[in-house]
Amino acid sequence: MPVPRVSAAAARVGLTLTVLGFALDLGGVVLRGLAAQRAPWGNMLEFLTAAMVLVVGGYLVLVRRAGLGWLGLPVTLLAALGNGLAVTVFYVAVAPLVPALHSVWFLIHIAGATVSAAAFNLGAATSVLYLIRRNAERRGQVQGHLCRLPTAAQLDVWAYRFNAFAFPLWTFTVAAGAVWAEYAWGRYWGWDPKETWALVTWVIYACYLHARATAGWRGRNAAIIAIVGVAVFWFNFIGINLLVTGLHSYAGV
Repeated sequence: MPVPRVSAAAARVGLTLTVLGFALDLGGVVLRGLAAQRAPWGNMLEFLTAAMVLVVGGYLVLVRRAGLGWLGLPVTLLAALGNGLAVTVFYVAVAPLVPALHSVWFLIHIAGATVSAAAFNLGAATSVLYLIRRNAERRGQVQGHLCRLPTAAQLDVWAYRFNAFAFPLWTFTVAAGAVWAEYAWGRYWGWDPKETWALVTWVIYACYLHARATAGWRGRNAAIIAIVGVAVFWFNFIGINLLVTGLHSYAGV
């Protein structure tokens, strides 16, 4: 159905504001790195803001190349929530890295984790939209803003693409973390809480991809696994840092 002229104008305004927000967020990450004279990934504030830059940046690329404007609302809501938490709950002053982080593996491991976080979150957001659209289609009540979404089948494919892209990156991130752990602490794996939950996250997404490939678990079941996976990912990032003491507690929040 054709998009009303008012809606098209509102979409252009929204996209322009998103680009502006992305530029400001990117500028903040760069300035944080310049102030610290290091990669700005040393604590929860820095990781979260960097991840939000990649989430929004990835969305903007996909809008231009694949017409994924329907992701705008969940992406901007996620960015607002993430950046809001970063500058309030997780704010810390600029500080030098602790000795354990002085390694090239710091850059490799955290870069992989940040890109994985962006892709996993895009996959989870698409899975949520899939469940909403699927329920509307089953009731025969696809109307209003839901008409602007792709079909449930198309949303399911996009969710799979995001997660399939993120999974090998997360595998690399876990492996790079093991190499970094050997450099910093003299062992590749020690079942530290963050290591354990990183593995749990990996297992959930491995199950997601395996179930889709072998058991035909597409659609609702796959979407639920993807949403659980991203929840576990964020529990590992936030919950473990705040609730559990381990070797990864060196950076505070």
